[in-house]
Amino acid sequence: MRLLLDTCAFLWIITGDDSLSATAREQFTDPGNEVFLSAVSAWEIALKHSLGKLPLPRPPSVLVPEERKRHRIEPLPLDENAALASAKLPELHKDPFDRMLVCQAIMGGLTLLSPDPLVTQYPVPAIW
Repeated sequence: MRLLLDTCAFLWIITGDDSLSATAREQFTDPGNEVFLSAVSAWEIALKHSLGKLPLPRPPSVLVPEERKRHRIEPLPLDENAALASAKLPELHKDPFDRMLVCQAIMGGLTLLSPDPLVTQYPVPAIW
């Protein structure tokens, strides 16, 4: 399976937070699964950190790539098709970061690893 991490799932994975569900942890650690972190999540982390809403032990420019590599998570760039698809999504979710992750998952045939119940209202596979 090809998994796309929600931003909070990535943060919980790298910090060992108990908020990560047992199912999510099992899917993340399954060696048969390919795991991705979107550039959108890197942007969200950097933005929230710069606004003082997300304290981190290292700058996001160091932390995100280091932790992604340490946990064998592949980067997922944002492409034009996924960005343009966001205009076609129903207005179920107002968060632009989550909406873009949904688009990337749909366009890339990925399963979202997300605790967000609003994500499951879109036509995208999601696990938590």
